[in-house]
Amino acid sequence: MTLLPIFIALIFLYSLVSARLERTVVTAPIVFTAAGMLILLFVPELRGRKVDLELFLTIAEVGLVLLLFTDASRTDLKILKNIRNLPVRLLTTGMLSTIALGTLGALLIFPELSLWEAGILAAILAPTDAGLGQIIVNSPRVPMKIRQALNVEAGLNDGLSVPFLLFFMAMAETGAGSHGASLTRFIVEQLGFGAFVGIGVGVVGGWLLGLAHRREWVAESWLQLGVVTLPVLCVPVSESVGASMFIAAFVAGLAVQVGFPEAGRHSVEFAEEWGQLFNLAVFFLFGVLAARAWQGFNASLALYAVLSLTVVRMLPVAIALWGTRLSRGTVLFMGWFGPRGLASIVLGLVYLQEAQQAAAPVIRLAVMLTVFFSIFAHGLSAVPGMGLYARKIAALGAGAPEREETEAPPAG
Repeated sequence: MTLLPIFIALIFLYSLVSARLERTVVTAPIVFTAAGMLILLFVPELRGRKVDLELFLTIAEVGLVLLLFTDASRTDLKILKNIRNLPVRLLTTGMLSTIALGTLGALLIFPELSLWEAGILAAILAPTDAGLGQIIVNSPRVPMKIRQALNVEAGLNDGLSVPFLLFFMAMAETGAGSHGASLTRFIVEQLGFGAFVGIGVGVVGGWLLGLAHRREWVAESWLQLGVVTLPVLCVPVSESVGASMFIAAFVAGLAVQVGFPEAGRHSVEFAEEWGQLFNLAVFFLFGVLAARAWQGFNASLALYAVLSLTVVRMLPVAIALWGTRLSRGTVLFMGWFGPRGLASIVLGLVYLQEAQQAAAPVIRLAVMLTVFFSIFAHGLSAVPGMGLYARKIAALGAGAPEREETEAPPAG
């Protein structure tokens, strides 16, 4: 028996009880990760079967690209303009501090790692997961400016992590001698070219879709597919110019709204119906790999995973939000709900595809255990955490920053 029919059967079974599970703390990533782990107990012959990492990486990349485009396309540009200060703080001071603190923690807990190898681990675990945080960014119980800020952070920080990861990998392989300008070059190529590709694909694609829709040239059944081709198109275009496909997909999701404001509705419909299959396949395969690696986990790996999800995330967020007048509850909420998931899995696979270092097993296991903890900890705490936070917000005065711009402006 192969994993494919098992996964298909699991999709069917989950669909039968999906509405009931959506009202509980048991999320789809929890179910499919746990199923991937448990399947080895019931089908032991799968334990020795090799999982194609290249295929796994392709599925994960496509899933992340679709998710980033979808989240960006439904981000209200008017609200984003008003709250741009928060995402900028999280993506600059917050992210740089996260990588620095994650590197320091890795050096202290794993003395066998070099500085550059510790940086690799920190860069892989720096981005947050838009998918695992979806329940947060979709909930009206959370102030609009807070969930939009978290959504934009999750949409861009995976792409921002790529140049750091590639830089640390290059330094770990060859040393610091001849790579002083590598980080600048990677930033220009990955981020600059990625944004350029995203703007081009989004603006041109959105204008064409908007024109065709207004003149009733496109059938309604094809409109959804037309929108979804845009993030997929970002993948080969980005690869051809050495850009980040993740940055390109997210920027394209923002830019497409200029010419076709309804793009968000159509991309969400696809993501909820078909795009979700890619993400659930990743979590299912991740569960299989995590179960195979279970005996390799130890107390040091668990300590780093816990620190990565708490201190390494929450302290930089607190520093980044200093001076915003946001309440302590909001700072704690934004600090905690920075889950690690699909983006870290993708970056970890990118590293494993290229890794030659002896440290690769330590980095692989640390990433796996951190993501595993996050899937369950953030999934189980999302609903009760939102309830607690909503009560905290309700107790704030009318002049609190969280109460400003909590509703989307009327459609223009």
